[in-house]
Amino acid sequence: MSLRRLFNPESIAVIGASRHPEKIGHIILKNLVDYGFKGRLYPVNPEAGEILGLKAYKSVLEIEDEVDVAIITVPADKVLQVAEECGRKGVKFLVVITSGFSEAGNEEGERKLVEIARRYGMRVLGPNIFGYAYTPNRINATFGPKEIAPGGISFLTQSGALGIALMGWTLMEELGMAALVSLGNMSDLDIVEISKYLADDENTKVITIYLEGLKPASGKVFIEEMRKVVMKKPVILIKAGKSARGSVAVASHTGSLAGSGKVYEAAFKQAGILEAETIEEMFDWARAFSLLDLPRGDRTIILTNGGGVGVLATDAAEFHGVHLIDPSSSLKEKLRKTMPWFGSARNPVDLTGGAVADNYVQALEILENSEEVDNIIVLYCRTAVLDPVDLAKRLIEVRKTMTKPLIAGFVGGEDVAKAIKLMNKNGIPAYPSPERAVGSLAAMLKYKKFKEKLTSAA
Repeated sequence: MSLRRLFNPESIAVIGASRHPEKIGHIILKNLVDYGFKGRLYPVNPEAGEILGLKAYKSVLEIEDEVDVAIITVPADKVLQVAEECGRKGVKFLVVITSGFSEAGNEEGERKLVEIARRYGMRVLGPNIFGYAYTPNRINATFGPKEIAPGGISFLTQSGALGIALMGWTLMEELGMAALVSLGNMSDLDIVEISKYLADDENTKVITIYLEGLKPASGKVFIEEMRKVVMKKPVILIKAGKSARGSVAVASHTGSLAGSGKVYEAAFKQAGILEAETIEEMFDWARAFSLLDLPRGDRTIILTNGGGVGVLATDAAEFHGVHLIDPSSSLKEKLRKTMPWFGSARNPVDLTGGAVADNYVQALEILENSEEVDNIIVLYCRTAVLDPVDLAKRLIEVRKTMTKPLIAGFVGGEDVAKAIKLMNKNGIPAYPSPERAVGSLAAMLKYKKFKEKLTSAA
């Protein structure tokens, strides 16, 4: 069955919807209403006549219309009965929020849940999840924050609590999301199947994954199928439970097999998945993929007003294998006209601490028109000469006419943070350090190289 109706449902039933604001069933229903889901919503609660102004039903079987998705929030001992009723109703997808299954030793209950779903041709997301969201259709079927900034990043997570926390974090960091999917125990729908769907989703630019572990004997399939995904969309993954104690924690959390960190690392490389070491790094890279087209080549130049950050960026480029060009004499000559005599037209191009916005703009226009350059990293250190927000506004204007990837690293205080937010909102991936800017470009170049390798081998 295609997953289209999960992400594009015409109707959603919330089974276990509550009138009490602190209950999960109430929060999910309210998030769907407040976020603006345009389809039909059906609260199901045998003891309520109306919830949030919507007619409530005693059972899903009483709903007159078809139901595409059922969000199940009832206690674990009632889930199987509800699943059976959903099957009889013709529901297509069960989104089982409820915990108390394989992660708690109740493998039998989880097996029966999937058995019921199979009998009726339903698919199961969960159990043990916080829900899912798809911003293009204004779906927020989670018990996380009400608001989700729309964008091109899709995030799949085995951890519910972490996923909820990151919903707020992505808002704060100006990270736009397309889909947010809590996977939980992956009794039926798993990372591979959802990733394959999102690989063909026009609203998803990059897929990010928080993974604790896979079910036994699924490694080979994971590599083969995820390689197909990677050919269409970049996949960035962070693997938890790589340490000995961490793997034990994973087993008690989602009932997954943590396995050796080295084995997983090898599998990710074979599939072409980019493995990040931290959440911050994963979303740094995702930001670049979501805002920029893939680089045409690897020839990179650094433009800066501070020698120190230029050196740090150079070190980071060498560490990540980013190719910094040696500008030709003619390119250097053009660049020298944008700086004082004591500046440097080498790479990094140092406009000096006295640089104003015009210096940056003139240099960027030269680099954009140069056949020697594929990518530009623009760095800025806070000076009294140049306001960072003013510079950000000028860069945003220049970016509108540029075809080459432009990535920014701004270092400073509160006004620099404002400038970074402004750029991230307007199509320039921006970071508070030179290293993070370089690392994000490096991830894009690494993905490009792997994709070209797979294409040539096909």
